Amino acid sequence: MQHLSRFAFACASVMLMLLALLLLTFGMIDLLSALSHSWHAGRNAILQAISYVVIAVAVFDVAKYFVEEEVIQTSGKKSLGEARASLTKFITTIIIAVFIEGLVGVFETNTSEPSDILYPASLLVVATLIVVSLGVFQRMSVDAEREKKKVGGDE
Repeated sequence: MQHLSRFAFACASVMLMLLALLLLTFGMIDLLSALSHSWHAGRNAILQAISYVVIAVAVFDVAKYFVEEEVIQTSGKKSLGEARASLTKFITTIIIAVFIEGLVGVFETNTSEPSDILYPASLLVVATLIVVSLGVFQRMSVDAEREKKKVGGDE
């Protein structure tokens, strides 16, 4: 069953990487097409291309995480520190993607209706909450690790 699971994660990772590459390609083609028509349309296409790149990087990082954690990882057990570092890397990529998507959304809506800013602003709030949650997780994880070492050292 473990081999089947690893194979499934490997296939999913390859597909995600290919989709991320296609998203990058689509973003560049869309950008070049818009710039060939007018510079004003190019401004919006640049913002959209930034979104595509950020999403593609986040998707690629998810695929990389799957490969590193589910395909290559040979030992089933990880230390608390290794698990924390791995999860922190993964969540940090997601945080960056959400922050950049929120910022791009703010720039895209600066010329439209004021109510359109609610979605990108909510993305920024959510990203901030994820950062705070990650900090709480880090703190609790480090405390748990210290407690485990203290209990293990007393025996």
